[in-house]
Amino acid sequence: MKFNKQLDGIKTYEAGKPIELVVREFGIEPKDIVKLASNENPYGCSQTVKDAVSKIVGNMALYPDDSMLKLKNALSGYYGVTNDNLIIGSGSDQVIEFAIHAKAHAGTKILMNKITFAMYEIYAKHVGAEVIRTDSIHHDLEQFYALYLKHKPEMIFLCTPNNPTGDCNDASDVYEFLAKIDKETLVVVDGAYMEYAAFKNKNKKIDPKNLIETFENVIFLGTFSKAYGLGGMRVGYGIANPLIIKELYKLRPPFNITTLSLEAASVALGDQDFVHDCIESCFSEMKRYEEFAKERKIDIIESYTNFITLCLNQDSDATKISNALLQKGMIVRNLSSYNMNAIRVTIGKPEQNTRFFELFSELL
Repeated sequence: MKFNKQLDGIKTYEAGKPIELVVREFGIEPKDIVKLASNENPYGCSQTVKDAVSKIVGNMALYPDDSMLKLKNALSGYYGVTNDNLIIGSGSDQVIEFAIHAKAHAGTKILMNKITFAMYEIYAKHVGAEVIRTDSIHHDLEQFYALYLKHKPEMIFLCTPNNPTGDCNDASDVYEFLAKIDKETLVVVDGAYMEYAAFKNKNKKIDPKNLIETFENVIFLGTFSKAYGLGGMRVGYGIANPLIIKELYKLRPPFNITTLSLEAASVALGDQDFVHDCIESCFSEMKRYEEFAKERKIDIIESYTNFITLCLNQDSDATKISNALLQKGMIVRNLSSYNMNAIRVTIGKPEQNTRFFELFSELL
């Protein structure tokens, strides 16, 4: 059977191994497995969210409100935008898919960082677009601009903070870069981890309302999968001027967000105290990783997210270490597929992090 030839050059996205798979492969009890691979909030969501969702479980026979009014009202109030500035996706990666399918086609050029979220390239290849990458691991905006002048891409992806490395540009540098970009070029500013960056350093914070009012060709992406602890609910969103949103809506399938997910996200947005406490705990625990790495002379990339990238030396192999940790019930992200001899570790609860330090030290 023949399929679309554009699929030939696409590698399947490799998500972090689920706990259930490790249980089956290695016979380890679920209670003995620690998952620090997918940048989930180790504290989950707040009790307020759990209570709200439990009250509407009986509504599962009915389709969700396709207008998503409750969540849109919550987001518009939180960010100071209008509902016409918003589109909701099944995770922010669905909004990425909408944006690429709305703007790109065979022959389109899309500019992105050398190492960044894999779905940008995967969705680009869906439509036969050409991917242009920088040479730098970090988001070097001078390199971005040089490649922009050379290739004149129709789309640009800026992931700030960046996944899977954790580095983050200053907001002022991003604005300076965007001011030089033609208005016909769609720029996607992926802020999936912006809550963490804004907490750690106010100079990194990008305000979506100001961003889209300043630049008509930019869409900002956010998600409830990270700081809000709703990875299993799959809710993301895009914020842009109404003309962009109107085009993206032409690609949105009906009822793409479940009733339970809409309720969870709406309530979670109003529980900022819980989010603040989770992020505060994250960066407190991250200091332990920084000290651990310093003691063992392991290079790290300064992180503005809820994970940290440990760059291993030539005597250590990221794949071997990741597999050895896996067999001991510790799930981390091997970054060898990005041509990095590194592992990415989600910042967990104190006891989870202690367990990682113990197992990793044994392997070193």
